[in-house]
Amino acid sequence: MIVKLVLHNLVFVGIMALVLFLSAGTLHWASAWFYLVVSLIVGLASGLWLARTDPGLLAERMRLKAPEQPSADKWFMRVFLVVAVTWFVVIGLDRRLQASTMPVLLQGIGLVLYLASTLFIMWVFRENSFAAPVVKVQAERHHHVISTGPYAVIRHPMYAGVMLYFIGTPLLIGSWWGLAMMPVFFLAFAIRSRIEEHTLMGGLPGYADYAERVRYRMLPGIW
Repeated sequence: MIVKLVLHNLVFVGIMALVLFLSAGTLHWASAWFYLVVSLIVGLASGLWLARTDPGLLAERMRLKAPEQPSADKWFMRVFLVVAVTWFVVIGLDRRLQASTMPVLLQGIGLVLYLASTLFIMWVFRENSFAAPVVKVQAERHHHVISTGPYAVIRHPMYAGVMLYFIGTPLLIGSWWGLAMMPVFFLAFAIRSRIEEHTLMGGLPGYADYAERVRYRMLPGIW
């Protein structure tokens, strides 16, 4: 599993590097290199932590397909992949055209948000051993409703944490164009949350009662 984790992270960071540098048309891009190195270190460190604390969840996190995954979620994952690649292309084109000037202070804030996203998601993993990357009810793992930690406040804390990543990354790299796409990701996770809730309402005992108790999806007091 550790070998698979390392290969998974190397491939993921390698694809990001390929898309960013090809669209930028240059390798002379210090903030992108810094982002990629941080991503590799954070990805490996988080994965190793998960391997020690919850190897079952790590195994689930590295399965990107499941026969019980709803067709709506399969289509969502395909569309989301296109959107994510487009986002990196837009950030690269921003660099190619020298369209953005990002103050160093904001880039530092971007790094803080990126790391905050990672820590928040690790908290989610610690509370929820069923946080698989695809929507499904994990009956074989005795799936049950989680209502502790961040789940006591919002129903989809994972998506809230990932939104910090989609805000922090373009700030860290220095792309206003990338930051401008943030509403697209919020809309995407709003759609994903509905797909997930439809599945859990129908297949996970107690989820309907949980949704009645915890009213907010991603933004406490707002939505």
